[in-house]
Amino acid sequence: MPTTPAAAVTLSSAQLALLQRLARRQTADQRLVRRASIVLALAADPCVEAAARRLRLTRLTVRHWRERWLQAAPQLQRAERALAPEPALLALIAQALADAPRPGAPATFNPEQVVQLVAVACEPPEKSGRPIDHWTARELADEVTKRGIVPSISPRSVGRFLKGGRPAAPQEPLLAPR
Repeated sequence: MPTTPAAAVTLSSAQLALLQRLARRQTADQRLVRRASIVLALAADPCVEAAARRLRLTRLTVRHWRERWLQAAPQLQRAERALAPEPALLALIAQALADAPRPGAPATFNPEQVVQLVAVACEPPEKSGRPIDHWTARELADEVTKRGIVPSISPRSVGRFLKGGRPAAPQEPLLAPR
């Protein structure tokens, strides 16, 4: 049974130069470098299996990024025809090679609420009329709910927020031990 030839990845000279620069950049995200290398390999040889073997990736990965590039190609061509500046083209290429949004529930707490929670944790508990020396996760959860910063929050979530911002070996704990 005859197979259809693979969709070829064709690159303009500007796209080729930008992808090569991106693949060689020392400070670029390695996922971006790998994806640029995939597109460059496919431009040189449209065989997915050969590109996958050369880059030591799976055929599925190479095929996925070929499809993503082919979807973004018309937008890149339009930008080039409109004589977009090089930084704009580079941003479009990076956007085409970026991770797709992941599915899932939206965040329960916005960054402003987290910042306000940390600010309350930095205040002395006596200022809030609490008869304690150090904040506990439960007391802090009660206080931010009472102040209307969040409608409700569990002590575990409070602990996760405060733990995430601390250095690996804190000098002083933000919360009292259990």
